[in-house]
Amino acid sequence: MAPVRTSHTAGRGRGRRGDRGSTALEYLGFLPVLILIGLAGIQLGLIAYTAQQAGTGARAAARTASQDDLRGSYERVGKASMTGWVAQRARIAPPTGGDSVTVTVTVTIPDVLLGLLGDRTVEKSATMPRD
Repeated sequence: MAPVRTSHTAGRGRGRRGDRGSTALEYLGFLPVLILIGLAGIQLGLIAYTAQQAGTGARAAARTASQDDLRGSYERVGKASMTGWVAQRARIAPPTGGDSVTVTVTVTIPDVLLGLLGDRTVEKSATMPRD
């Protein structure tokens, strides 16, 4: 005797064919959100790295500006202490102060979020006693 197909088993086979590919479509719909989260993580890393590099440049420039015989080369030394692409975006203000020297470095943060942040900068200062 041949097996009898009931409506329950017959419907199961047809339902699967209609759902084929729906997981791929759901993934494609969620993909822009995943990309945005990834870019935001990269942006936060760039902000932290740029801030760290600006602090390093400010300390090196202040240390150089505090020494009498090297006073004029503070900007060159400050930029040399930073990574190349950060140094290109950096502005080093002239040293200020009397008994101590304060140098401020301002760096424009690269934007990977396609202009959503606008032009953002990070500013770090360092103070060293004069020699």
